[in-house]
Amino acid sequence: MISTKGRYALRVMIDLAEHENGNYIPLKDIAERQEISKKYLEIIVKDMVSGGLLIGASGKGGGYKLCRKPGEYSVGEIIELMEGSLASVACLGEKSFDCPRKAACQTLPLWEEYDKMVHDFFYGKKLSDLITHK
Repeated sequence: MISTKGRYALRVMIDLAEHENGNYIPLKDIAERQEISKKYLEIIVKDMVSGGLLIGASGKGGGYKLCRKPGEYSVGEIIELMEGSLASVACLGEKSFDCPRKAACQTLPLWEEYDKMVHDFFYGKKLSDLITHK
């Protein structure tokens, strides 16, 4: 399940793309438009800046903006940055997980196929696909 952190991160990215004007956009403006607590967004955007999705600037005229064009972001990279692996089972998501049944597991192909569909779906969608130009 995608948490509020992942969903709100997508909403922040969409908001920034839709209101892009070359300047930094204050977090309070995003919080108001998206009806999300500014305090909670502060936690989210901090991770997004450290993860290389956004650029942040403090002080007068500060705020946030995208590092790249909306068409250069996949929805998958945004969600995985905020949520971690999208893998459905531990043996496919955690590199350190060593399942003793992996070689004989009859369900593993099912999980691999499912995970590929999820990956291809989210990585096949671009941020620009979610933007409505006003």
